[in-house]
Parts: sequence; structure tokens; C-alpha cells
Amino acid sequence: MSESKKIGFWTCTALVVGNVIGMGIFILPSSLAPYGFNALIGWLVTLVGCLILARVFAHLSKALPAADGPYEYIRCTLGDLPAYMALWAYWVSLWLTNAALATGVVGYITVVMPQLAVIQPVLFALCLLWLFVIVNLFGVRSGGAVQIVTSVLKLLPMVAIALLGGWVLLTSPASYVAHPPTTPITFSGILAASTIALYAMLGIESASVPAGRVNNPGRTIPRATMAGAILVAAVYIVVSAVPLLLIEQKELANADAPFALLMDRFAAAGSGRWLALFVVVSGLGALNGWTLLMGELTRTMANNGSLPAVFARQNRRGAPAIALIVTGLLASVMTWMSYSQSLVAAFTFLTRVVTAANLPLYLSCSLSLAVLWRRNATFGMGRKVLLVAMGGAVYAVFAFVGSGREPFLLAMGLIAAGLPLYAIMRLRRKSAHAATAPAKV
Repeated sequence: MSESKKIGFWTCTALVVGNVIGMGIFILPSSLAPYGFNALIGWLVTLVGCLILARVFAHLSKALPAADGPYEYIRCTLGDLPAYMALWAYWVSLWLTNAALATGVVGYITVVMPQLAVIQPVLFALCLLWLFVIVNLFGVRSGGAVQIVTSVLKLLPMVAIALLGGWVLLTSPASYVAHPPTTPITFSGILAASTIALYAMLGIESASVPAGRVNNPGRTIPRATMAGAILVAAVYIVVSAVPLLLIEQKELANADAPFALLMDRFAAAGSGRWLALFVVVSGLGALNGWTLLMGELTRTMANNGSLPAVFARQNRRGAPAIALIVTGLLASVMTWMSYSQSLVAAFTFLTRVVTAANLPLYLSCSLSLAVLWRRNATFGMGRKVLLVAMGGAVYAVFAFVGSGREPFLLAMGLIAAGLPLYAIMRLRRKSAHAATAPAKV
């Protein structure tokens, strides 16, 4: 691929920021409110764990700059089957995430612009989903440009919440101690809160997924991964603490739009609606970013023989067209199903399944870094690298425990569902190799 069609530091950083800051952070203050101060401790645990994982991906991309993303990181260290299992679960989680994002964005759009409520919500969601499939069909740079713009815009409501929190602290500091959360601090509360918070941090690996499309990946991906992770971590700590301390615990737990409630109460009346507009922008940016990764990961798996080769075909703009269309169809099915009355009640549970489906990738990449350290594959991999690898593995196991039994079993079910395809593709590769091998005399 020509250098002009590749993406650089700012687009990679925007992918990390844009994909991590999706819809989750705008809802989580309410989800975490019942846990009280356990939520803040849980956030700290999650952010430390995710920064360690960001270091794992940074080290891997620096040690293996020619590798085409996480699939090759795992394959060249742990083998074909672990790579396939981890990436299959992650691949499924991508189009599940897009279904959730499309549905969530429609809910906020109809609040900001009630006149759009005349459109059937499911059709509206499907239109949004396919809009970004079309954007990414124009190539990775087209999708990347949209990602930079939406990533900048989605930071504005975060800045607004941070400034509001600072202004209240200066003008009315007593508001921060007027009604502190009463839930006692317990290990089980911290564990549960940190796992819920992890959903909002998914995407820290985003810069490494399209590694084959990145300019100077050995330098660009580590810098972008750490820059994006640190920026998001700083923002999340602030915007999570402000509503927890300023709004009464029970009220916050029942708030449908906690940030809008905060703005309406402590800033100008009606300002919450404007903030909701930026929530829509945030969701659209995440939908675009995950669509880009959905196509790139599918292409990578096809190039490595884990999916049929047809998924690796590119259009004249260098976009994996068939991969984007097929995964768009899969996401469309899940979007349609999410509007079924029987699945609405399980929607929050679906986000926990998505989180659990991401964890095999994080665990496998951490173990891959440990294998590289043992092989001493590159210069400069001292004991600190091993500590990072072990820290990432421990955190992934910790998050698995916190996700609960049912999400864990469903995530394992997702992996098992892909094994028949792995066996078929492996047999096809062996048959192709046998057909091309020279006959013995």
C-alpha cells in the first residue's frame, strides 16, 4: 500500500480516543452510582489495568513492527489456535458493539431532535450503521479523517463537565460534601464496579489493529496507544468523580442522562440538551471507529487464513469492501434483534458479554509479550517488560472474575462457536498445500 493511503500518529491516537470514548462513559455514572465510593476505587483499578494493557500493546508493536496487528502478535508467539480463538471472540465483539452503539445513538438523537422520532428507531439505527460502512468503503484515510473530527468534538462535553466541577469547587465547595455516597467500601463492590467500568475503556488496542495500514508502525503505534490511553484515563477520572460527589446517590442511580442532569442543575437550565448533542457526536465517532476496525480485523484474519480469502479483497480505494459489507450485515441483524421486546431487558447484560469477549485478546497479548521477553527477541526488553506482561495478564484474569459467571460462559461459547470454521480453514490450507507440493519420484 502506498504511503499516501496509510494513517499516521494523529489518526491512530484519534482511533484510541474515539473508540474508547463511546456511549459508555455518558451512562456509567448512573450504572456505578449504587456502588458509591467503590466506583471511584474501581475506576482507579480499571484505569491502572488499562494503562498496563496499553503498555503491552505499545511494547508488542515496537518489538514486532512488521506484524499486522494483534493476530500476528499472538500467532508468532503462542501459535495459530490461540491467535484464532482470541481474535474470533474479539471479532464477534466488534459487530456486537456496533449494534449497541447504533441503538444507543438513536435514543439520544431522538431526545435532542424529537421531530426525528417519527422515523422507526430500528430503521434509523440501521441507516446510521450503514452510513459509516459507506464512509469506510472510501478507504482507511476517509474513515480516519472522520475519526479525528469526531474525537475532538466528543472531548468537548468532557471538558464542560470538568470545568463545571472546578467552578462548583471554587464557588460552592460545600456541594461536594452535602450528600456523600453511603454504600460501604468492600472488595466485592470494587470488583464489580471495576468490571462495569472496563466496558467504557474497551478500545485501547485500536491503534494496533490496522497495523498494516500505519506509517512507521514501530514508532507510531506505541506513541498513539499511550497518548490516547493517558488522555482518556485523565478525562474519565474527573468526569466520573464530579457527578458522584455532586448528585445524591439514589437520584444519580435513576438518572437516564446523568451528565445532562448535572449540567441542568449546576449550570444554565437547558444546557443538558446541548451536552446531549455532543453525546450523539461521541456515539457517531465510536460507531465510525469500530466500523473501521471491524473491516480491518476481518481483512487481517482473512489474510492469515483464519477466514475465507474473499474477505481480504479490496476495492480500488484500498478498503476491505466485502469484509465491511458482511460484518455490516451481521451488525444489522444484531441491531434489529436489539429492538425485540425480549432482548431489551438483556441489553445491559450484552455489554458485559462484549467486555468478556475482549478479555481473551488482552490476556493472549500479555502472554505474547512474556514469550517475546523470554526469547529476548528484541533489544531493550528488560525486566520491566516482563512486569508489564505479567501485570496485563493478572488484570485480564481479574476482569474475567469480575465479569461474572454467565458473561464468562457466553464469551467462551463465542470462542467455541468459531472452532468448526477454524477446522475447516485448516483443512483447506492443508489441501491447498498438498495440491501445490511437488510430487515424489
